[in-house]
Amino acid sequence: MMMIFPLLAILFLTILYPYFLQKHKKNEPFHPPPGPKGIPFIGNLLQFETSKPHVYLAELSKIYGPILTLRFGRVPVVVVQSAKLAKEVLQIQDRNFCNRPLMVGMQRLSYNGLDIAFAPYNEYYREIRKISVVHLFSSKRVESFAQIREEEVSRMIKKITSLSCSSKIVNLSELLMVFACSNICRIAFGKRYEDDEASKSRFHSLLNEAEAMFTTFFFKDYFPYFGWLIDKLNGKMSRLERIFKDLDAFYEEIIHDHLDPNKPKSDREDIIDILLHLTQQQQQQQQQQQPSFKLTLDHIKAVLMNIFIAGTDTSVVMVIWAMTELVKNPNSMKKVQEELRNATHNKGCLNNDDLKDLKYFKAVVKEALRLHPAVPLLVTREAIRKSTIKGYDILPKTLVQVNAWAIGRDPKSWNDDPEKFMPERFLESPIDFKGRDFELLPFGAGRRMCPGLNLGVANTELALANLLYSFDWELPSGLTKEDIDTDVLPGISMHKKNPLCLVAKSHLHDQTSLR
Repeated sequence: MMMIFPLLAILFLTILYPYFLQKHKKNEPFHPPPGPKGIPFIGNLLQFETSKPHVYLAELSKIYGPILTLRFGRVPVVVVQSAKLAKEVLQIQDRNFCNRPLMVGMQRLSYNGLDIAFAPYNEYYREIRKISVVHLFSSKRVESFAQIREEEVSRMIKKITSLSCSSKIVNLSELLMVFACSNICRIAFGKRYEDDEASKSRFHSLLNEAEAMFTTFFFKDYFPYFGWLIDKLNGKMSRLERIFKDLDAFYEEIIHDHLDPNKPKSDREDIIDILLHLTQQQQQQQQQQQPSFKLTLDHIKAVLMNIFIAGTDTSVVMVIWAMTELVKNPNSMKKVQEELRNATHNKGCLNNDDLKDLKYFKAVVKEALRLHPAVPLLVTREAIRKSTIKGYDILPKTLVQVNAWAIGRDPKSWNDDPEKFMPERFLESPIDFKGRDFELLPFGAGRRMCPGLNLGVANTELALANLLYSFDWELPSGLTKEDIDTDVLPGISMHKKNPLCLVAKSHLHDQTSLR
């Protein structure tokens, strides 16, 4: 099979040679953004740096400017890397660039685009987003999950306290992953998976495999006429199908558990309860009026996929990078801890209300998001119609990438040492991360902005604040702040390559209960 594969690929490339060399009609002017010259048939695929794509693209901008073109097989890709151009794509011409491409992995795991993140821009997307904004992630709903957040943070603090008492090194990356998984599972599914070793192992395995599929290269995405055959021969399609079936079975079990009439009643609604309740409401209203779409179990599963993956990853990433930067910058660490401890004395654990007026703490969060957005390349968009940006033509079906990481470090927007961690830059600045300021885009902007912003920020701030409030943090013996690496793992989210391991010393206050 390994010998047949390259022969088949060459055969198909030869047959389709004229197809790849097709040019635009001579009478149709076309002026694309500049970019590196690619290889015939393949384009820029072999040049592309998959381990740190955000860094690779930022380096290209130094040569070609803040807007550039790449070609992956038959597919053109336009990358924008400045606040001004991001505003053009995400706000001014948002209608032209608000679609999502039908990539193989995303399409299968999202039940053919029935989710929120990867759904094509159409009437269905507008309805499912409305449901998410009104019923799932509103400020009121996020507040209703406060007790869960606080309980899970308290568990984490107690675990760290026990480690600190025995002078053990704290693997903060691992403990934050446990917190994030437990928190999001209780919010979405109504149960913890960390208490049972078998369930925990299954949950983490599903999470890792699902994340891998979102970054797997499928030939079909870029060579549509023959790529499917290569994906089938190299086993990627069968792996995708296996992972989809495993995830589907996982969602099915959880939903059926919620539908069980003998299940004990809970006074706290989780996200599945909310979605099932909306489904029942639709069924009751069908006789009176025809809904724009019928909410089915597949719709619920697709939305759960978004929460399952994005809800665990992003909170961990944001807190780890904030702690990494604070350990490397002890003056900032001291300032934020003093603010937290002076504002609230002798509490077991802080809650989100305690953090509302803490300016330096809020500045630390913004600065961490500026330097280390959880998703450095915003979820890929697709051009709906021919458009022009900065005098360059962008054709329909072109993939559009916004490099939030590069924008957060752009000297034109952040002329005061943009590579330096300096929360003070936000103390007098009105710039925020809620989609109105294009210099800071960790959650995107426009019609496809992340609807889970409120929940993500609440989880991140609560975990980070309590880590800083409850403990003094030091590096393990023999290490200095220069030894802390900032390497990242490949993937959609910007995970730190090596876990953050620190020594925690309990701050002198009662750590036994929540307010």
